[in-house]
Amino acid sequence: MKNFFTYFTLFIIILTLTSCEFPQKPATGPEDQVYVFADSLEFEQIKPELSSALEKIIYTPQPEKLFIISRVNISDLEKYKTKKSLIFAAPLNSNNETSKFIKAVIDTSLKAKIIKDSSVIITKYNLWARDQLVTVLTAQTMDELINKIKDQQENLIYAYQKISDKRLYQNLYNSHYEQKNIEAKFLKKYGWIIYVQADFQVAKNDSANNFVWIRRSPNSDMERWIFVHWIDNATFDYLNVDSIKAIRDEMTKKYYRTTDDKGFVVIAKDYFTSSEINFNGRYTILTQGLWELNIKGMGGPFVNYSFYDEKSKRLYMVDGSVFAPKYFKRNLIQQMDVTIQSFLTKDELDKDRLEDLLDSIED
Repeated sequence: MKNFFTYFTLFIIILTLTSCEFPQKPATGPEDQVYVFADSLEFEQIKPELSSALEKIIYTPQPEKLFIISRVNISDLEKYKTKKSLIFAAPLNSNNETSKFIKAVIDTSLKAKIIKDSSVIITKYNLWARDQLVTVLTAQTMDELINKIKDQQENLIYAYQKISDKRLYQNLYNSHYEQKNIEAKFLKKYGWIIYVQADFQVAKNDSANNFVWIRRSPNSDMERWIFVHWIDNATFDYLNVDSIKAIRDEMTKKYYRTTDDKGFVVIAKDYFTSSEINFNGRYTILTQGLWELNIKGMGGPFVNYSFYDEKSKRLYMVDGSVFAPKYFKRNLIQQMDVTIQSFLTKDELDKDRLEDLLDSIED
């Protein structure tokens, strides 16, 4: 009990301090790790639903988990409190130390809301470290807690994926390693921009066919490719999964070819998924899956954002792929995803950034 009050006091002190404007150190630890404070026996009961929510399998083509959950003891809070992703999980009617901790740190009104509304989840950003996400999962009973996690799976994975993307974005986007000159040329010539990191190079710039390809580490064992393709005078009717697959295959057949010109990239039949999302305020179809050569022998993951821009009457397709046969690719494809999310049309740029980019164009 003495240790519990020590942890509780520590929690309150740090919570008070983080409400002040003191600079925080960045959260630490692996990007794909989620630490769960829970009783060992209770963890086994909630683990299937937590795993279903966060340990989603992606194929790259080998199976990899989006996140890995690990149980830790509340007595080790000091050791783990600055990690990137934390969860405290226990039912309110339990008498273990994690439950006591949760009941001590949530007030009476919040506890009443949790009991009344099964969808209530407590989240706290930047509690002990910058860009950290802490979630408290609790309910009156264990059965209710299991059902809550089951019902909130999509919200859980979304929250942890978005904060992970934010951290990666901040690591990737560095003005010292940004090729503004290339970005500005795309902006001036085509009316859009995408972040171009220092070690990317322009592999294809085909203005006649509205296709731009930038790539990193060509002819190595860890390549990354991004292409932007657009169709002028398009309509919203282009925006469907069948059209997207056909357009992507058309582009990769034309540009993603082997050096002997015998092989080209196509979408693999297995593990293809699509979803409707909001991308910069636009209805967008997000497609993900695997690419492969038509003659087999090579493959990897890809992520594709396709949307219709009403103002320019263009259908845009922004696509990222990874080829890294010797490596796990979960983090690499996330880098491609986050880079794609930097895509903006000229109309979406504020005046200062627009002028800064155009001023950077070299003669």
